[in-house]
Amino acid sequence: MIEQLSLLPHYLTAHLQLTLLALLLSIIGSIPIGIAATRIKWLERPTLAVASVIQTIPSLAFLALMVPILSFLELRSIGFLPAIIGLTLYGVLPVLRNTVTGIAGVPPEFKEAARGVGMTPHQQLTLVELPLAMPVIIAGIRTATIWLVGITTLSTPVGATSLGNYIFSGLQTRNYSAIIIGCIAAAALALLLDGLFRAIEAGLVKRKRRSLVTSLSIFAVLYGYVFVTLLSPLFGEQTRPVVIGSKTFTEQYILSNTLARWIEQETGHQTELVQSLGSMVAFDALNAGDIDIYVDYSGTLWANAMHRSDSNSSRVEVLNAVTRFLHNEHGITIGATLGFENAYALAVRRTDALENDLLSISDLRPFAPSLSIGGDYEFFGRPEWIAIRDTYGLEFRELRTMDPALMYQATNEREVDVIGAFSTDGRISSYDLQVLKDDLNTIPPYDAVVLLSARLAYDAPEVLSAIARLDGMISAETMRRMNRLVDEDGAAPATVAVSLIEQLSVELSLQ
Repeated sequence: MIEQLSLLPHYLTAHLQLTLLALLLSIIGSIPIGIAATRIKWLERPTLAVASVIQTIPSLAFLALMVPILSFLELRSIGFLPAIIGLTLYGVLPVLRNTVTGIAGVPPEFKEAARGVGMTPHQQLTLVELPLAMPVIIAGIRTATIWLVGITTLSTPVGATSLGNYIFSGLQTRNYSAIIIGCIAAAALALLLDGLFRAIEAGLVKRKRRSLVTSLSIFAVLYGYVFVTLLSPLFGEQTRPVVIGSKTFTEQYILSNTLARWIEQETGHQTELVQSLGSMVAFDALNAGDIDIYVDYSGTLWANAMHRSDSNSSRVEVLNAVTRFLHNEHGITIGATLGFENAYALAVRRTDALENDLLSISDLRPFAPSLSIGGDYEFFGRPEWIAIRDTYGLEFRELRTMDPALMYQATNEREVDVIGAFSTDGRISSYDLQVLKDDLNTIPPYDAVVLLSARLAYDAPEVLSAIARLDGMISAETMRRMNRLVDEDGAAPATVAVSLIEQLSVELSLQ
């Protein structure tokens, strides 16, 4: 708990930066457009339609969509920029709609009276319509604020730090303290900001000057803090840290922490972790130079990056082909092959395997129509699943996508019968699962490899040398044990990484 609380100032600051800046940009963009839509009648319908369409796109998908768009435009594709663009667009609809509704709802006699006393259209707007519409507009801003505080937690998969880091990592590592802290902090922030806007509304409507001044002063302090913390890195001489990415499962959290501490120990370079990225988000970010290092798997690169579906190649052949492809097409270097495979595998409850004599994937074929299979977020969209399904002729009763941390529990609770497991996951033994043999050799090899960006290879060759010393140093059993320490025993990935570094240091000193 203490370790998680120590992260709160950093995560909360980042969350506040994203939320308040996106809210400000939404207001600045929406209110003028809303005013224009009340003056230019044909503009109202298309502007509200576009804002509504944006809201129909699931927020996580919309944020993820920013990554390839920015990458195509050769802009920074992960981190703050895609998050702030996505969040700003998501905050537009309630402010825009309420601005149009509020101004349109001003009684006609008030407008007529304003014209009767000789007010110009601008005076009518600023002195009559906007003041009368302000309660409705502020209600829209309050709605946008609550939405943005919640949606900002989904910025983590696109590489932006937020309170979502607690939630995503907590779900993967079953660290419920992290999840609780993240949820409570987000809820408290939402209540605080909503309360401030409620006080501003009361100050305007009921002419409570003290309430209005106090609320605006607090907002001024919050925005001052946001801009100071955002701009402070721009002043003074800054050395870019080595940015290490990770995907959204336990093993990746352990390995990213291990690489960070190893690089700091061996080279003295500062490091920065960007965690909970999607597979292709991480690869695209490395290719663009937005991150410098992350651990991937030869089979994932073979299928996703190279778009290869054949699986009859050996581990060495796949690894060599992937190495050539990365170097020739993207300038990416494989700094080390860590020494273990973490392959996709189909697993069932051991009791079901014994009862139905299930030893290989082929044995599933007659039972599949009555079974439910669970997979992680990517599994059913990956070429490996399509190859398994088509090669083995499997037609399951139900395909269920779920968080990787919940798949194993789902088998225990009989919510699913088969899962797309990971071969180094310690929960396979903890939940007494039977991994089925890939008897038709459909699943490619999945050697864990450390990928290094072209920028890092050029600017920091000493980091390459440090990473190269890790080649072959982590066995599959060691990785399973470390995963189990986090998933079952509740150890923090950073703590497990420290123990691994100590072990590796001793082993290397004896060589």
